[in-house]
Amino acid sequence: MDQLLTALNGLIWSKALIALCLGAGLWFTLRTRFMQVRGFVEMTRLTFTGQKSDAGVSSFQALAMSMAGRIGIGNIAGVATAIAFGGPGAVFWMWVMGFLGASTSYVECTLAQIYKEKDAEGRYRGGPAYYIEKAMGLKWYALAFAFATLLAAGLLMPGVQANAIADSIANVCAGSTVCGDLSGQWMGMEARTALKAGIGIVVALMLAVIIFGGVKRIAAFAELVVPFMAIAYILTAVTVMVINYDFVPTMFRIIFESAFGVHAGFGAMLGLAVEWGVKRGIYANEAGQGTGPHAAAAAEVSHPAKQGYVQAWAIYFDTMLVCTSTAFLILATGMYNVVGPEGAMLHEALPGVEAGSGFAQAGIESILPGWGAIFVAVALFFFAFTTIMAYYYMAETNLTYLNNHVARPGRTLLLRLAILGMVIFGAVRSAEMAWMLGDIGVGLMAWLNIVAILILQKPALQALRDYEQQKKQGLDPVFDPDKLGIRNADFWRKVP
Repeated sequence: MDQLLTALNGLIWSKALIALCLGAGLWFTLRTRFMQVRGFVEMTRLTFTGQKSDAGVSSFQALAMSMAGRIGIGNIAGVATAIAFGGPGAVFWMWVMGFLGASTSYVECTLAQIYKEKDAEGRYRGGPAYYIEKAMGLKWYALAFAFATLLAAGLLMPGVQANAIADSIANVCAGSTVCGDLSGQWMGMEARTALKAGIGIVVALMLAVIIFGGVKRIAAFAELVVPFMAIAYILTAVTVMVINYDFVPTMFRIIFESAFGVHAGFGAMLGLAVEWGVKRGIYANEAGQGTGPHAAAAAEVSHPAKQGYVQAWAIYFDTMLVCTSTAFLILATGMYNVVGPEGAMLHEALPGVEAGSGFAQAGIESILPGWGAIFVAVALFFFAFTTIMAYYYMAETNLTYLNNHVARPGRTLLLRLAILGMVIFGAVRSAEMAWMLGDIGVGLMAWLNIVAILILQKPALQALRDYEQQKKQGLDPVFDPDKLGIRNADFWRKVP
């Protein structure tokens, strides 16, 4: 089974997907005329405005829901694994993916708004499956994406988050090599597995309280927790950098030299730096993956481009601030390992420590003894928990699509029980297996969604031009699909 999954993961995450992700981001950046630069002030303003309704949530709540999905284990353990297998240069390519991905996010999230609709209970629903069917007219393609997302978000991806929560808390409880004395020993594997299983059960019970409350409870919880935890995490990283300020210039030099293959120690890892930087960049910020559009479609806005702007801003926040914070925590303290192309250790500050949240825990511990393991465990818990919560919403949205928008409580209950079961299962699996399953899920969605938005980009670009023209006229933009010649945007024709 392991060999089969490894082969499948290698097939999905071939160099073709890496090139597709980078190429799509560059193409959309050019087609939108660098909207992520020109529109930065506007996207920041829109992020904190907007109204909610009985059918939809506010722009900020939609942002918080999408950020709940974006800010997860990828922002801590994902960054660590990128550094471990791609070297410090992978951080630079994560930045590149974040910058280019902002325009990709604009396109996919604006499409989700254009082609959204109301479900049987009067709530806004939308996402790739919806815009693939309405704009492309390919029902089979839409069904393929919906099934892939139901599989990925409902079964494959939650385990990564649950595994990271269980591992980080087990590190604290065990007095491991990360949490305490770096020469200490791990607790017995049987006891550790039992502890992780217990953690998985507790997380599943907490998740049940949220997801059984529906989208409104998910949005309210995300709106409260995500911004607070993200800001606290960023401030901690800044504190570590200030305390360790003398190494900061060296850190930046290592990142840039490694990114272009000129660093003496990591020069041979140029290809791996690009590959792991893009791979983990997509996992962290989800640009092009097709997850963000689900939350974007739920927002109450007067023009689809508004939520497109907001979701482009989310990529900046996720990659440039949260992911970068983890990278700085690790690199500015030197607490990381790097595995070379041939398997030799090129840098080994933490012997025996598996690539993941342990790097960040050790980084903070080296500067603020007694705080690192606990703080990272708490941050990772909230990041990962809210991500699982967001995964459920994505899976539910695609289940609604597969149900032809007819309320089927039995199927929804089955989905909820399945994701709760995968949380417990994922908590006790090995990190390697959990990541492999998560990567397969992310890759499947990315392939299907990026190809679709490359074909369907025109309405999103038309919406951007229309929004900018109305803003120049001093108006609060309102969307009229008929004026732009956009077909099948039925929801917007019903809006008074």
